[in-house]
Amino acid sequence: MDRLRIAGGKRLVGEIPIGGAKNAALPLMAASLLTDQELTLRHVPRLADIDTMTNLLVQHGVTITLVGANGKNGNGHAKGDERRANGGGVTMRLKADDVGSTTAPYDLVRKMRASVLVLGPLVARHGQARVSLPGGCAIGTRPIDLHLKGLQELGAEVVLEGGYVTARAPHGLTGARIVFPQVSVGATENLLMAASLARGETVLVNAAREPEVADLARCLVAMGAEIEGIGTDQIVVRGVDRLHAAEHQIVPDRIEAGTFAIAAAITGGDIELLGMDLALMEAPAKTLGEAGVAMSGTERGIRVAAGNRRPAGVDVMTEPFPGFPTDLQAQMMALMTVSEGAAMITETIFENRFMHVPELCRMGANINVHGSSAMVRGVASLTGAPVMATDLRASVSLVLAGLAARGETTVNRIYHLDRGYERVEEKLAACGADIERVRD
Repeated sequence: MDRLRIAGGKRLVGEIPIGGAKNAALPLMAASLLTDQELTLRHVPRLADIDTMTNLLVQHGVTITLVGANGKNGNGHAKGDERRANGGGVTMRLKADDVGSTTAPYDLVRKMRASVLVLGPLVARHGQARVSLPGGCAIGTRPIDLHLKGLQELGAEVVLEGGYVTARAPHGLTGARIVFPQVSVGATENLLMAASLARGETVLVNAAREPEVADLARCLVAMGAEIEGIGTDQIVVRGVDRLHAAEHQIVPDRIEAGTFAIAAAITGGDIELLGMDLALMEAPAKTLGEAGVAMSGTERGIRVAAGNRRPAGVDVMTEPFPGFPTDLQAQMMALMTVSEGAAMITETIFENRFMHVPELCRMGANINVHGSSAMVRGVASLTGAPVMATDLRASVSLVLAGLAARGETTVNRIYHLDRGYERVEEKLAACGADIERVRD
């Protein structure tokens, strides 16, 4: 099993290209099920989660072709060495003209929660779907009840049995007014796709406003969907009979960019995040600014410049977009472990997202968890240690801590990391980090 070895204390200087957003790519791939014509996605990141979604769609009958940076075509998915050796994202062509199965099996869905995003498109276009209850990171229960309730409001019959969701709408879906009791990115995406082929008008109230949701909506419009209110909390969808071929470039990954911005901050570095838009990162930029880290737009992306002093302690509360993202909470906590002063980190999205705390404490961090909040008292420095990743974002927080720590840190179980970060060790090493992937 691969692991990362990091010798800390190196200041990061240079530039890092930001890939397409994983959290946008996954629903966009699922959207290919809505049409029998080809959907072309550009800037697709090469990640384990993309592999999982590819395998899931292929077993449904979707034909997928990749065009890499070298211009060569290839079918199927990219794994391991090929993914790390590639210079960045690829172009993916998906065609669901012969969907032979509407069942998403447990063996594939258990690996990744986003697999449930095939549910809405399959029911909308084919009238039925049978999808295993999803898996993914162990950061909380994350139920899919809002997905199911929304489909029922669109006229689907939904049954839970044997660990599977079976949804049927043999006569098609019908538009409805759906009010989400709380913001849900996944439910908004699933119902947005389903409503695109429903009869009549659907209104999604209290919809998620994340850039990845807006990116999906823009792609659906390019495919022929009629959608208003993109980027707001009320989305209006007027169903059409069919969608058609389209090309779409995936929005840059604000979570990857935020992670590398914090890497610059925790090492006192100065890096440029290529291809990133500062408008997508207002909350993280504000929080890092309060900690003493400057982020500014450039012609090519964003510059992140940290001073020679330790960062100031800053309180953080995770919130739906445009608030501070939960997917940057663990990384921000790693930065606060070496701050001057103290910081209160409050997690409001997931109830079990502090599993990185014991591992950070192994490195000398001073953190006390009280329910959904963690009090972080900054220390002068961390000390390298062997640590174990527990989920995707927790794993990269340990990498960040290792970059700042004295001595050597070994991060084990980095298959979590490979789910969401493309060539992370290569990108960091190119800016001066002493980091390498070790294979057993």
